[in-house]
Amino acid sequence: MSTQTHLLRTLICDSRWHLFRPQVKGPGHHRRVWLQLYAAWPAQPSFGQYTPSAHPLKHYAEIAQAAVEVEQIEPKDPAMVETIKSMNERGIKTLYGRWLIDGAPRVLLFDTGTGYYKLDEWKADLWATAGIPSPVDDHETNEAIVFGYLIAWFLGEARELPGACKANPADQLLKERAVVAQFHEWLAGVALPLCKKRRIDVTTIFTTHATLLGRYLCAGSVDFYNNLQYFDVDAEAGKRGIYHRYCIERGAAHAADVFTTVSHITAYESEHLLKRKPDGVLPNGLNVKKFSATHEFQNLHQVHKDRISDFIRGHFYGHNDFDLDKTLYFFTAGRYEYRNKGVDMFIESLARLNHRMKSSGSDMTVVAFIIMPAQTTSLTVEALKGQAVIKSLHDTVKSIEESVGKRIFERSLKWHEGQDLPEDKELVTPQDKIMLRRRLYAMKRNNLPPIVTHNMMNDGDDPILNQIRRCQLFNHPSDRVKVIFHPEFLNSANPVLPMDYDDFVRGTHLGVFSSYYEPWGYTPAECTVMGVPSITTNLSGFGCYMEELIENAQDYGIYIVDRRMKGVDESVNQLADYMFDFTKKSKRQRINQRNRTERLSDLLDWKRMGMEYVKARQLALRRGELRSCISRIGRVVFPTTGPKPSLTQPVTPAYPDSFEGDEEPGFFDGTEMKITRPLSAPGSPRERSGMMTPGDFASLQEGREGLSTEDYIAWKLPEEEDPEEYPFPLTLKPKKGSGPPTPTLGTPGPGAGAVVAGMVNGNGNGNGIGAV
Repeated sequence: MSTQTHLLRTLICDSRWHLFRPQVKGPGHHRRVWLQLYAAWPAQPSFGQYTPSAHPLKHYAEIAQAAVEVEQIEPKDPAMVETIKSMNERGIKTLYGRWLIDGAPRVLLFDTGTGYYKLDEWKADLWATAGIPSPVDDHETNEAIVFGYLIAWFLGEARELPGACKANPADQLLKERAVVAQFHEWLAGVALPLCKKRRIDVTTIFTTHATLLGRYLCAGSVDFYNNLQYFDVDAEAGKRGIYHRYCIERGAAHAADVFTTVSHITAYESEHLLKRKPDGVLPNGLNVKKFSATHEFQNLHQVHKDRISDFIRGHFYGHNDFDLDKTLYFFTAGRYEYRNKGVDMFIESLARLNHRMKSSGSDMTVVAFIIMPAQTTSLTVEALKGQAVIKSLHDTVKSIEESVGKRIFERSLKWHEGQDLPEDKELVTPQDKIMLRRRLYAMKRNNLPPIVTHNMMNDGDDPILNQIRRCQLFNHPSDRVKVIFHPEFLNSANPVLPMDYDDFVRGTHLGVFSSYYEPWGYTPAECTVMGVPSITTNLSGFGCYMEELIENAQDYGIYIVDRRMKGVDESVNQLADYMFDFTKKSKRQRINQRNRTERLSDLLDWKRMGMEYVKARQLALRRGELRSCISRIGRVVFPTTGPKPSLTQPVTPAYPDSFEGDEEPGFFDGTEMKITRPLSAPGSPRERSGMMTPGDFASLQEGREGLSTEDYIAWKLPEEEDPEEYPFPLTLKPKKGSGPPTPTLGTPGPGAGAVVAGMVNGNGNGNGIGAV
């Protein structure tokens, strides 16, 4: 029986419940918008794969806010109706409806606030069941526990339905359906060990988009990748006050039937920090149709570039001594993670780029935007004044233009042969000259243009501003590189730079994302689908993915800085070289490169990336079948020699026949192929071997990878002599020459985990960028 026609239900348990938090402005607002885009992927590749459909299970905080995002409808599935009714009768509020995103999937929302009356009971059960502690004052963990127990409650009742199957034949059909529940991130992971402990008849997938401990370690300026296999994970999590959260994440990874991540670099990190090798990589994608502009994207670039130029005229009023036709707009954006997002490296490379451009006598100018939310009080007076001054000048010139045109027209009507043509003195009146002179005197400026557009709450302690001061990028007239720090996410209601983020990206020339810790990297991916070249690193998931997929990524406008095998200074110089080479491109070369970049859009479409999710669910179904057989016949011990006994008869007809057999197929196996270098007039990148998925190019199960390695688990990279000393003391396990013990699959607890060999260099010398 084909898996495409077999009855199967997919449940997606998503921790991204920020969608329904009542945040409407500031950093939270942008996060909600971004998470909507991020979570919209399942509409076509996932929700349409099996019948009847998939159901995301999410948390909501306010019904009024959720009503804006979800159209309420009545569920038709008898089992779901009974389960929701049962939970409602016991005080749990739910909302079932259509999620108002592309594809309009059905979604079930849980009000976690109505489950807090059982919080203490569930905390005690979590400790008794999985050995996971939970402090009293951690609200985020409390939310995760309540949400996890509600999910386990729902799944348990929906799969069991005591006595209901006999009364309603339609409910019996539910027992003939396999249920795949996919959990994203640790906030949704509490339900995983509960499902395993309670033996709920579901197959589970856990997908981590970044490890919790990895984020904390990298934020502390640790030489992360050189010491990844030596961290005492329990001690490090405890020192940072996140041990209970780490236990939830690690327990979820071990309890799931299939464990996946979003990139190879995160998979390597997860193996050492969570002590389980991921089964596959599920790269993130985008709804390319939303960004698609076909042949219009070049015109849109010009339109939005002009809008950015209008802002530049106001910001640099009194110092507009550079040609905007020879000005390039670079930018970096994201959460304010100074080191993780590579802002330190970006600013240092801008200083070196400025020196090289002045030394070479370049007539080009680079305006570099840093768009990251920080604590501010208000917009600066200078930023507002600059836009007001330019607007006044524009209005005055337009008024004079209209009056001069009217005078020319009137004089032309009265003109007779032999008379002189209208002269300038007659067209521009003294009043016009006085008004224009007032506007020109208003543009006088005795100070340099500002670096930041907002008043910062901690100006003296802000790491970005301190780095700019250290590099002396003060927007001096002689500087060929100008810097603008906009400490707020962009939106069209901004009085200084009234542009949405997507429009701003289309108007720029180059995105720079020199991240040190970036599990995937949506910002360069968004640049790609909008036809904007970008710079990323081989420590980001996106950079590794494109490096493996394309033979020479630079030809397609994807520049990849080596932060794994090179030292800090070499990496900064490489980034400065990329930017300097970009400034030397002609306008025609930049247009051709944008065309090539935009052609890569299909590689990042969810229609393509979603195939990896299909593979993960197929693997989960097969493992669920084997687990069901073992639970029915008891523990199975295979002989050490001879053929293994066949376990081809499933306990229930829920699992497709295609999953029968002894050997587990390599669902993530593939053929190594790279997109070749473009010709002088390149066409759309296609693979010569026909249809292939991202897993065919890059997967954990490949025989070799394009990372100078033979296998994911055995990355052969140079060993460090001795661990570096850090201001923050690290708890590292001793380096042993003997082979590593097998990681324990039990519930994480004090002292759990084992050292796993292998190493990835971060920056070869092990030092942080902050010292540059």
